Amino acid sequence: ATLTGRAPGGGEVAVVLQGQANPIPTCPTPVACHTATFDPVTEACVEAEEPDGTACDPGNACLQDATCTAGRCKGTERVCDDGNACTTDVCNPLDGCAAVPAPPCPGDGKCQVGTCDPKLGCALANAPDGTFCGPERGCDAADVCLDGACQRRDPPDNFICAPASPCQGPGQCKGSVCERPAATVLSPNWTYDAASNGEALHDLLVGPTGDVTLVGFFVPALMDAAGPVPVRASVAGRRCMLWNDRLLCMDLPLSGQVSLLDRATGAPRWTFDLATARPDFAKGLTTLFMARLGVMQPDRLAALFEAYPEGTARDTLCRRYFLVVLDAFGGMVSAQEITDPLLSECNHPHPFGVASDAAGDLYLSFGQTLNVGAPLFPGAPTLLMAFSQDGVPRWRKTEAFSAGELAIVNGLLLNERSTQALRTQDGQAVGSQPFPKALGRAVATSERLIPSPSLDDSAQEWRLRGHGVPGLEAAWTYTFPGWTGPVGSELRLASWTTRTGLPPETVVVGTGMKGYTGVMFAVSARDGSEVFQCPLPNSATPAQFLELGPDSVVMMDWAQTCGDCDPPFANSQARFRRFPIPGLQPAEEPWPGTFGGPGHDHHEDPVRGR
Repeated sequence: ATLTGRAPGGGEVAVVLQGQANPIPTCPTPVACHTATFDPVTEACVEAEEPDGTACDPGNACLQDATCTAGRCKGTERVCDDGNACTTDVCNPLDGCAAVPAPPCPGDGKCQVGTCDPKLGCALANAPDGTFCGPERGCDAADVCLDGACQRRDPPDNFICAPASPCQGPGQCKGSVCERPAATVLSPNWTYDAASNGEALHDLLVGPTGDVTLVGFFVPALMDAAGPVPVRASVAGRRCMLWNDRLLCMDLPLSGQVSLLDRATGAPRWTFDLATARPDFAKGLTTLFMARLGVMQPDRLAALFEAYPEGTARDTLCRRYFLVVLDAFGGMVSAQEITDPLLSECNHPHPFGVASDAAGDLYLSFGQTLNVGAPLFPGAPTLLMAFSQDGVPRWRKTEAFSAGELAIVNGLLLNERSTQALRTQDGQAVGSQPFPKALGRAVATSERLIPSPSLDDSAQEWRLRGHGVPGLEAAWTYTFPGWTGPVGSELRLASWTTRTGLPPETVVVGTGMKGYTGVMFAVSARDGSEVFQCPLPNSATPAQFLELGPDSVVMMDWAQTCGDCDPPFANSQARFRRFPIPGLQPAEEPWPGTFGGPGHDHHEDPVRGR
């Protein structure tokens, strides 16, 4: 086209116009309750909130009649009720309503035990005659229940004076002595040696029914590994966890993607790809992959992506990080780049810890990496960051200790390499005195915090300590007399019947070395009293990982690489064994293991511990 006109001094001027029509660029898919349109003036995508009241998809089968409110998709909770007072009605964000067995009905702590009627609910009934009910528990005199009342009696011979343990029969009175049979060595009913199969498997997850999933570093996960027909994931992934009764894996099927797999078939339910969802994030990056995952709520997942900056090679120590919050169906709730001066340093800053509290708020622990290649060993200082369940930044601070895995209980934030607990509210220190040793792989009930066992330097004796929650006052100390050690750092909380006829209580389960013999131990989480010690076969070290299933303990050992690095024991070929322990159950507590629950969700469960 030619544009003609008259010049100021007279005469005609012609200007030839040339150009081409370009298609309007596609804007990144916006999060729920937002629109994204291309502005030709600014040549940029502009995001705007949908009007309040606009119908939206909440990405949660437990919400109905969802509409947009101030840019957020909100709905009303679906009411689930199966009409049975002895079940707990729950709602799975993927599947909807379901019912699970309710926690045991409480008794009075002495001679009345809880019972449940499907129509009437909880009630009390007499405890079995002979149930211990007071401090006297000898064979000359014992406080026992008779017809629902606690009475002191002289027990007869063969009276059950001590409950059975996983490796010992019950104790029986013989005159004035409570005699117990000798402890027997526990025997596994399933063993899987990854080295014999040439597989780099070094992590284990246990599902609600006791099914075992074995995971490695960029290898296909092995689901229902202890079952008659194990299921192999179709492609390789890493750092998996259980979420909404499915298997969630990083960098599966490709780097920079996260997939939710059906555990029965190994097929993906959904896959989220950051480069597709936010091409503006991926533009110019050399490589994009995943760093960590953490469950925030049944319908919220934190996915932390890592990238090499533009213009860098694969051996660069510089990093960029992107935090994405997903819903239960893999829909994007929020996305942002995380920036901080510490993350700008080219010393391979890495998220060595991730955890979420009962409200769904997220906490990250970043630190520099001191080595090259997985597993990564953390250095100091630590950058701690807190976000809301929608990904909104709350607070951040830098601490002098090295980064590590995080645990959370009742407003306390615990870093495994710190001797000080912090408040989740603002990151400030809690308690007047620091712990004598680093917290390690701590576990916690709603009333007790139990750090990893440690060697007392003065007494040269291994000790396990319990502290009150939330004040962190010293509550009890359990010693391991005669144990040469080491005592393993990995602890788990289990439910176990310590008094015949009464409901089970929460116990701390761990492993260690007593001379040349491996031993699994349990002590009361409430008062630190010993519950049992059972020898383990063919054990040269404490268990490197252990998880609990219904009536079982699954242990891992023989891994060759660093266990308190990230990912733990990466590239190792470990051995896995399952030991049947009738009556032992995973405890319903806020933080029952290193990575949250047996499915490694990194979440303080608000249901556990009620």
